[in-house]
Amino acid sequence: MTDLPKGYAPTQVEDAWYARWLQRNDFVANPTRAFNGFKLSESEKKAARAKGLKEAYSIVIPPPNVTGILHMGHVLNNTIQDILCRRKRMQGFEVLWLPGIDHAGIATQSVVERQLRKEEKKTRHDLGRDEFLKRVWAWKDKHGGIILQQLKKLGCSCDWSRTVFTMDGLDPRQPNPRINYSRWIAHVFTHLHQKGLIYRGRRMVNWCVASHTALSDEEVIMKETRGKLWHIRYPLVDDPSKFLVVATTRPETMLGDTAVAVNPNDDRYKSLVGKKLRLPLVGREIPIIADELVDPKFGTGCVKVTPAHDPADFEMGQRHNLEQIQVIGFNGKMTESAGKNYEGLDRYACREKVVADLEELQLMEKIEDYTHNVGYSERADVPVEPMLSEQWFLKYPAVKESLDAVLKKEIQFWPDRWAKVYEHWMTNIRDWCISRQLWWGHRIPVWTKTSGEIHVGMEPPKGEGWTQDPDVLDTWFSSWLWPFATMVKDPESLEADLKNPNSDIAKFYPTQDMVTAPEILFFWVARMIMAGFEFRGERPFSNVYLHGVVRDKSGGKMSKSKGNSPDPLALIEKYGADALRFGTMRCAPLGLDVRFDEQQVELGRNFCNKLYNAVRYRLSQPAATSIPFDQLRAADLSSDAKAILMHLDAAMGEIEKAFDQYEFHQVTARLYELFWTNYCDWFLEASKASMQGDDRARAATIAVIDHILNKLLRLLHPFTPFITEELWHALGFGGEKDTIQFAPWPSRFGDEEKKRLGLDASVAQFVEQKYAAVTAGRNLRASYNIPANRKVKFLITPQGAWHENAAEKSVVQILLNAEELGIVSSAPSGAASAVTSLGNIYLPLEGLVDVDAEKKRLSTQIAKLEKELVGVEAKLNDTGFTSRAPKEAVAKHQARADELKSDIRKIQDQIKLLGSS
Repeated sequence: MTDLPKGYAPTQVEDAWYARWLQRNDFVANPTRAFNGFKLSESEKKAARAKGLKEAYSIVIPPPNVTGILHMGHVLNNTIQDILCRRKRMQGFEVLWLPGIDHAGIATQSVVERQLRKEEKKTRHDLGRDEFLKRVWAWKDKHGGIILQQLKKLGCSCDWSRTVFTMDGLDPRQPNPRINYSRWIAHVFTHLHQKGLIYRGRRMVNWCVASHTALSDEEVIMKETRGKLWHIRYPLVDDPSKFLVVATTRPETMLGDTAVAVNPNDDRYKSLVGKKLRLPLVGREIPIIADELVDPKFGTGCVKVTPAHDPADFEMGQRHNLEQIQVIGFNGKMTESAGKNYEGLDRYACREKVVADLEELQLMEKIEDYTHNVGYSERADVPVEPMLSEQWFLKYPAVKESLDAVLKKEIQFWPDRWAKVYEHWMTNIRDWCISRQLWWGHRIPVWTKTSGEIHVGMEPPKGEGWTQDPDVLDTWFSSWLWPFATMVKDPESLEADLKNPNSDIAKFYPTQDMVTAPEILFFWVARMIMAGFEFRGERPFSNVYLHGVVRDKSGGKMSKSKGNSPDPLALIEKYGADALRFGTMRCAPLGLDVRFDEQQVELGRNFCNKLYNAVRYRLSQPAATSIPFDQLRAADLSSDAKAILMHLDAAMGEIEKAFDQYEFHQVTARLYELFWTNYCDWFLEASKASMQGDDRARAATIAVIDHILNKLLRLLHPFTPFITEELWHALGFGGEKDTIQFAPWPSRFGDEEKKRLGLDASVAQFVEQKYAAVTAGRNLRASYNIPANRKVKFLITPQGAWHENAAEKSVVQILLNAEELGIVSSAPSGAASAVTSLGNIYLPLEGLVDVDAEKKRLSTQIAKLEKELVGVEAKLNDTGFTSRAPKEAVAKHQARADELKSDIRKIQDQIKLLGSS
């Protein structure tokens, strides 16, 4: 054992221990000492363990963006993963937590382009593709991966030697990367193209006018937006005095209308189907068509059809063979097809001019306020433009296997409700637009000639005249391969690695747990499952833990602009990483949003300080004759020692159950209660009696303290890795070269051990009664404002013979902070009293309180309560209130009235006691 400084300095301790863990390679997974539990029977697992092998456990980190910096969502996500990994190490698993970062195509290119415009007043086109990519790689060298260093400050026990970047293999300065991720991308694209699942076509896509690229449906965020609903008159060609009124939220797109549609069952318009309308502002004749897609209840029941600028309109256009007229360009400005009055205008400026022109021509029927959902680009945060565009699309592979795996719970979602959401998406799945009009990313492995000849493959074709497709693949097209492509250098190495019993893919795939956020359930999780079945023939993981969003304490979304998004690194500097981890997990229920409050981190810091001081208390105890814990007998232990051991054992059972259900906040709550309440508040205080006893009593108590701390530190380690390592060594539980990281996960007592220690229900019941009696005595003090640290006399009329045990009586006296605990046969006069299971407790008031001042204070309390009672009873006597108010409200008022009356009676009884003293 070693002495500890008086105060705990978390940052010093944390930095020192993390450096030591890295130096020792404690986080590096070794496949040669592991076996793949997925591929062995129980008897084979047992035989493997007998050979000294460990079962493999693996997690792949959700790769943060290369542009990212640590925020509270990362803290929650990575703390959960670290908890799982650290616990598995202690349970004897060979753990691989594989880290990496994502190249984040749109985000990264946007950052570098902004920098280029700001510093050099240039665009990427001024530089050219090759030079621009050099700039991005240089930016990545300087800024990329900062978040991985920040995760180390949090204490994440990733195997950093296996870090993967989703563009490994493309950096010209790194010709032979450990993982050639780009080869995997090309292989997968080629494979899916050969199967006919990847195709190129002109289809409706979501277009980001800021990033100038197509987006998948999942990259569009729907936002409720307050706008207008414009009702526009479309004149009939054969009778211009008559109109059809069309309601639209996007009047600027009317310039590209090629029809007006009504529902075929709408009697108002049946006679008009087939007639022609004159398109306002343009003059083009367009037909009135009938289509089931039209909702007769929306607006007037007539909808404009713009096949080039709306997905539903595009479908109608296909059915009715309508022309597709693109009036909004890829830059968000109106095209030549919009007409000379509007060409070149920004789409929203055009909207204003169209509305003004319609009003001038008296073709605007009316304008209404209207709230509707508008799609925004997830990255650029601007409204997307539905656009017809030539793009690459993917028909998803292995859909049935991926859906069945979740429905049959071969892949379990936590919480389970997300399985229904997943099922809905998988049964309504649409082809994925995988091409992006960017330069930063995996370039599409397709080459063409002007003759129309095409080459798709992992290598460029030989010969002259070939041009590679300029587009890159959606970032998610690389990350959906993450679980397996991070474990094998390249596709060419796969067969050999599968035959190699000590390769990463052989030992650590499939992975066990995936920890992520629900918003990327479809972006990433569903796609990883499909990729796993398509390319590995099995699920990529067994469990998917979907945690909530970290919000501010009022439930608002965190953002830097609002000033409600704390900097985790600043919190770590102020409170320590352990405090941040423990505090965050305390307020993170399974699958629910987290309402973050810095007070939770303060709670975590206070918990760590309390733990530190509890160990310092243990180290301050004079040496005692040592008794090994396994030699203790029931006769050696006080009832308080037996009770805390039973609390520990019960807590471990609850903790195991909570871990099985991924209820991490329940684990932290139970650990907090076990240490702070059961151990510190009660047992340590009660143990002062036995510490004042003979040598054997002291030695037995210290043996119990050591046993509790030994197990408690191990239980806490996954949540608070730094302080538990520090205290583990201070207490001498590990040798100089040992670490708590690999100490065995604590197990519960067996029946024989419980019998040896005398751990039975009757002991627990008695100690519970004893502590309840002490609480009642303490409450008597509080009732009369007598300080808790003031020694006072207590009297008791005991029930049973417990008081005849000097040790038990001494414990009660210590816990009450009583200078004397007298035994009486009847109630003394002038004493406050409380009825308990151990007997009636009395607190003689003479000399403890200023009777007149105390009576005045209590009378003031009564007056305040009576005033409130008058108001509550007035409500209850008001028939207007009781007849109209909800039953719950009336019941709440009645309960408050009863509570007030009870409190008044109690205070009146206190005053009576003062009057007779």
